[in-house]
Amino acid sequence: MSLNFTAVDFETANGFRGSPCSVGLVRIRDGVEVASHYTELRPPVGFDRFDPKNVAVHGLSPEAVAVAPRFSEAFSEIEAFIGTDTLVAHNAAFDVEVFQAALEVSGMDSPGLRCWCSVQLSRVVYDLPSHALPKSAAEAGHTLGRHHHALEDARACAAIVCDISARQGIVELDELFLSCSLEPLHLPAWTGSPEEPSRATAQVRAMGPIFDSRVRTVPDEALPDLLRWQDEGRNLPPSESADPAHPLHGEQVVFTGSLSIPRPEAKRLVAAHGGQTTSRVTAGTTLLVVGDGYRSTGSTEQVPLQTNKSRDALRRRRHGQALQVLAEEEFRELLGESWPATAGPPPTAAVRLTPGL
Repeated sequence: MSLNFTAVDFETANGFRGSPCSVGLVRIRDGVEVASHYTELRPPVGFDRFDPKNVAVHGLSPEAVAVAPRFSEAFSEIEAFIGTDTLVAHNAAFDVEVFQAALEVSGMDSPGLRCWCSVQLSRVVYDLPSHALPKSAAEAGHTLGRHHHALEDARACAAIVCDISARQGIVELDELFLSCSLEPLHLPAWTGSPEEPSRATAQVRAMGPIFDSRVRTVPDEALPDLLRWQDEGRNLPPSESADPAHPLHGEQVVFTGSLSIPRPEAKRLVAAHGGQTTSRVTAGTTLLVVGDGYRSTGSTEQVPLQTNKSRDALRRRRHGQALQVLAEEEFRELLGESWPATAGPPPTAAVRLTPGL
C-alpha cells in the first residue's frame, strides 16, 4: 500500500462556485510530490464577472486572465492530470462544487470524481484553535508562502495529508480517512446534463445575469456571496453509554439546511444519544432533519427546502424507504434538556440567500 492522490484547489472570480479563475493540482505518489499543474482560467461565459472582494483575496483580475483558456477549454487537461486518482482538498465541499457547477453551466459532461477533505482530517488529528489552511499547514511543518494561490494551496493541502499519514502510521489514503470516521464527497458522473442541478447552479440561475461580465445589473458592492455553505463537521461514532430507550438511539440521521446551532454540534448530540450521522442520504438513513425555518405539515412530500438531500430523501420515501422528515423544532423536542441553552431561534428560509447543504 502507498499514499497516492491528487490535491486540488480552486480560486473563483465571484460568489458563484461555478466561476473558477485558477486551479492548482499536485500529484502525490508514495507520499511525495511528483508532478504539479497550474493554470489561470476565464470562468464560464455568463458567470465571469470579477467581484472586487474576490480579487482582493487572490489578486486575479479580468485583465490577468484575459488570454487564459475558458474552464471548458482547460478541463480536458485538468481531467487528464487527475486521471484515476482520488482527490483531496482543504474544504472539499467547495472544490467539488466548483467542478460540478462549472461543468453544469459550461454544458459539459462530468467524468465523476471522488474527494476527501483535509480540513476534516485536520480537525480529528491536530489540536489547533483554527484549522484554516495556513494553520493546519504550519502544524504539518509546511510553510504556505502564497495563501490563495491555487497551486500553493493545493501543495499545502497535500502536505497536511502526508504529515497526518506519517503520524498515524497509515499509508493508504482511504484507510487514513476512514480510520477517522470520515466520508468522501462525490462529483456525480453525467452525460449531457445532470439529473438534478447542483444547489449552487440552481440558485444562481434564478438570479438572472448577475454574474455576467457583459451585463451590469447590480453594482459591485451588491454582488452576493453565495459561497457560505454549512460546515458539515465530523460523523462521530454513537456513544456506547447512550440510553437505548432514547428516540435517537440506533437512528441514522442526516441534516440539511441551517439550524440554530452549528451542524457539528447537532451531530455531536445525535452521537451522544446513540445515533449515527452521515453526510448524505443513503439506503440506511432513517431521519432527515430540515433546517432553514422548515415547518412540518404532516405531509410526506412537502419539504420546501430545495436541496439535493431533501429531493433524494423524498425519492427514497416514494420507493418505500422508511425515512422520517423532521423540522428543527421536532428534532429539538427529541433532545429535550440536551439542547444548548444558548441556541437562538431557527433561521428563516425567506431571509436567507443560501439554503444549506
